[in-house]
Amino acid sequence: MKLMNRRRRFLRNTLAAAGAGLLSGCDRLSDTEWAPKVLDSAEHLTHAAQRVLAPPSAMAREFSEADISPVFRPNGSTDPQAPHYRALVADGFRDYRLNVVGLVEQSLSFSLEQLRALPSRTQITRHDCVEGWSVIGKWTGVQLARILQMAKPTQRARFVVFHCFDTMDDGRPYYESIGMDDAHHPQTLLAYALNDKPLPVANGAPLRMRIERQLGYKQAKYVSGIELAASLAGFGNGRGGYWEDQGYEWYAGI
Repeated sequence: MKLMNRRRRFLRNTLAAAGAGLLSGCDRLSDTEWAPKVLDSAEHLTHAAQRVLAPPSAMAREFSEADISPVFRPNGSTDPQAPHYRALVADGFRDYRLNVVGLVEQSLSFSLEQLRALPSRTQITRHDCVEGWSVIGKWTGVQLARILQMAKPTQRARFVVFHCFDTMDDGRPYYESIGMDDAHHPQTLLAYALNDKPLPVANGAPLRMRIERQLGYKQAKYVSGIELAASLAGFGNGRGGYWEDQGYEWYAGI
């Protein structure tokens, strides 16, 4: 995926509106202490506006079987090479465990079979990539809200962080996060099946997130663990996800 620093682009456009002569100072401004804070404030305002237009109970559109795309396009990491992950693939994920830790009253650990044995939800939804393409797929999995109900988050828990098996080209492990509203949304799934078949490796096996009201980069693949936290400061660069650490918005609502 081509990296696009949206905050820097926003700053350039703002400066362009003020006059082309200021553009040469854009990079210097974006490296100051105050400019990123201004952009962060703009993101928070956008998030607040999106919440007004699409309250926590709003549902993403669901489609019919006839709308399912012939191929659900893989993107980004498609075949992680971490030794532990390769061993899990070779074993058919029989030794896979999803650990739920952090600010919870009850830490949990699930095998893939245990997750499949829980009540499930199936939904046919559209995946919208920040690169501009979309694809429709049928997902089956366990609602994250059900897992949280079992784990019993403490009052301090504000974020759900997803740790992943895939490592990016710069050597950093992929991770993502969402707030508690999206975590409890009925369409937020820990998906283990795509189009009525076990989730393929190319699409994030054994488990990936479906957070249907947000863009594709929020749909963490190859989920290795879940951690509830009061702050995002202790993860990556503290912005809430791998791509967010590169400049993308934390809340990618659609």
